[in-house]
Amino acid sequence: MKNIRKQYIKWAVVLSVFTGMVSCQSDYLETDPTTAASEEAAYSSAANLMAIINGMHRDMYYRQNDSQGQNGQGGIMIMMDALADDLVFPSTGNGWYISTVRWQDQVNDNASNDFYPYQFYYALIRNANLVIANGPSVPAPNAADAATIKMAIGEAYAFRAFCYYMLVQIYGKRYVPGANNSQLGVPIRLVANEVPLARNTVEEVYTQINKDLDEASARLTGTRATKSHFNDKVVLGLRARIALTQGNYAVAATAAKSARVGFPLMDNATYTAGFNNLAGNNEWMWGATIIADQGDTFSNFGAYMSRNFNSTNIRQAPKAINSKLFLLFPSTDVRTKNFDPSGAHTALALPSTYAKFPYTSQKFLSASQADSRVDVPYMRAAEMYLIEAEALARSGNEADSKVVFDEFAKNRNTAYPGASSTGAAYITEILNSRRLEFWGEGFRFLDLKRLNQGLDRTGANHSSVVTNNVMTAANTDLRWEFLIPRTEINANPLIVQNPL
Repeated sequence: MKNIRKQYIKWAVVLSVFTGMVSCQSDYLETDPTTAASEEAAYSSAANLMAIINGMHRDMYYRQNDSQGQNGQGGIMIMMDALADDLVFPSTGNGWYISTVRWQDQVNDNASNDFYPYQFYYALIRNANLVIANGPSVPAPNAADAATIKMAIGEAYAFRAFCYYMLVQIYGKRYVPGANNSQLGVPIRLVANEVPLARNTVEEVYTQINKDLDEASARLTGTRATKSHFNDKVVLGLRARIALTQGNYAVAATAAKSARVGFPLMDNATYTAGFNNLAGNNEWMWGATIIADQGDTFSNFGAYMSRNFNSTNIRQAPKAINSKLFLLFPSTDVRTKNFDPSGAHTALALPSTYAKFPYTSQKFLSASQADSRVDVPYMRAAEMYLIEAEALARSGNEADSKVVFDEFAKNRNTAYPGASSTGAAYITEILNSRRLEFWGEGFRFLDLKRLNQGLDRTGANHSSVVTNNVMTAANTDLRWEFLIPRTEINANPLIVQNPL
């Protein structure tokens, strides 16, 4: 792993604290004496320790590897949906993410987008490991500093859990509930060094993830600076998300129910307002608000997923919803209002230079045609409702599941009569609602993998040209696991590559 550049703490991190900046600047650097000095200063005070955490949150939306399409977590969210069936690219546009749509990235261990998630999450893990290791030694002359240190360490554990959850899903085989899950996952690196490590099993990775969630939960409370930070509710949300993946349905249902307390579902007017008000939307539990002077015009989530930003990608390749999915829902469902079957988007008054395609989305609206910033959603209360409903149904408690699901569904569609299906058909109804609800939010590829389902883009509005005829993929296809990046293979003699 030594040849993969890690996210090191730069001297600018410490300077940012002294100058009063709200977040730190991080970079990818090789080890040198300047780095060592920076790290020493970073652990000299509680404020400096928290500056590292602030920088990690900023990296969640910051351009990686000098590639505008690799815009932190938002870029990986786009990839996870581009690989699946519900996000439709009606044209190749100027090429961004097309290799992902075509399932070409994950089968090329030299591909930039094969390397990107591996590098991104392990860089965050390295900083989390540094905070966990050094945080207890940071001076705490008063109670406020002690609380800040406790919070910073708690967030580091939450970051590490989240990153390993993403890594093991992308580069490992799916978790099989009830099995021993001895299949290869990813290396568990708990200290910030370059010692070569073999891949741990999927079960071992999930065990570590849950340990880290326990540590985070013990340190975090409801108090946080902004919704970009972790708190106890977000940790509960992660626990629910991870427990659902593991088939621990009782844990998933309980955690999801507790996590959403204090985060009421948004009303219909808010739902169609552009998904761009993290601070003011009570349903959003965790996400990123990109500050105006920290935006990156062509490397923001909204530069690819909004409908109104004036970029070549948006003008030529606006993102659409799978027409088969859209047509499953009645017009009374507010979620359908975020897509235009005609593609005209009359209310947006788009210039004539914007290509029009059926079923395109206006779910995400950027700050303006000249400003691509869109708040990036990482977790919403809607997910907690749907996790609880699915987990209860899979546990055999369909009656309680329907109480939860009906409350959610009637918020989105006041004409919804209540769930009447049963058994597998009812679970499918929950899953279809989940597909529509989280369109564009990065869940679909991981859901297909979790559910052991194949890819099926047939019979909808997918273009065979854009997809390069990748319209189906069996659940047994080896391409559901990304290859371990070649840089890691070359640097680490203990790493075993995924089969292809």
